[in-house]
Amino acid sequence: MIGPSGSGKSTFLRCINHLEKIDAGRLSVDGELVGYQQRGDKLYELGDDAVCKKRSEIGMVFQHFNLFPHMTALENLVEAPIRVKRESRAVAVERGRRLLERVGLGEKMHAYPKQLSGGQQQRVAIARALAMQPKLMLFDEPTSALDPELVGEVLDVMRGLAEDGMTMVVVTHEMGFAREVSDSLVFMDGGVVVEKGKPRDVLANPQHERTRSFLSKVL
Repeated sequence: MIGPSGSGKSTFLRCINHLEKIDAGRLSVDGELVGYQQRGDKLYELGDDAVCKKRSEIGMVFQHFNLFPHMTALENLVEAPIRVKRESRAVAVERGRRLLERVGLGEKMHAYPKQLSGGQQQRVAIARALAMQPKLMLFDEPTSALDPELVGEVLDVMRGLAEDGMTMVVVTHEMGFAREVSDSLVFMDGGVVVEKGKPRDVLANPQHERTRSFLSKVL
């Protein structure tokens, strides 16, 4: 998903995991409504426990890493599986170790966030989201808070997830990444989808004047 600031991209992501409530339409993940239950023609909001259960199936990575500063990288990964999913510590730790290895931080598992670079912290944040074994991963401009030289290491991890078949919805300003990795590209402006299609088609030959205007400033 691409578009100017304030166009509704982040709000849409937050609606997917019910951090924001929808007031019209239907939104489902893997065929199931998120945050609501339908009875007849009406939607009824689920209780907090049911919402949290659904939300635990959807990983989210924010612009700012939001790691627990008093916990090591590994402790950040095992906290939610143990507390939310009631996994044993041994199972959670083993998966946490594997995930940190996967994002190239196996040697940093006992480091605290303040001892890590921004790119490393964001990779820990991705691993933490994966530790819940989600059906879907949401990324809200995951590289926007990083120094330019650190962007590549985070995009490499995301590229690997895509190659492994993880379903992802990514809000990004990295047009090259969007062109190479995504299956579908959506341009939003003013809270609506202005244009969507194959990434190379939208970026190389946008059909809508607003899309052309936006891309002329960022490409």
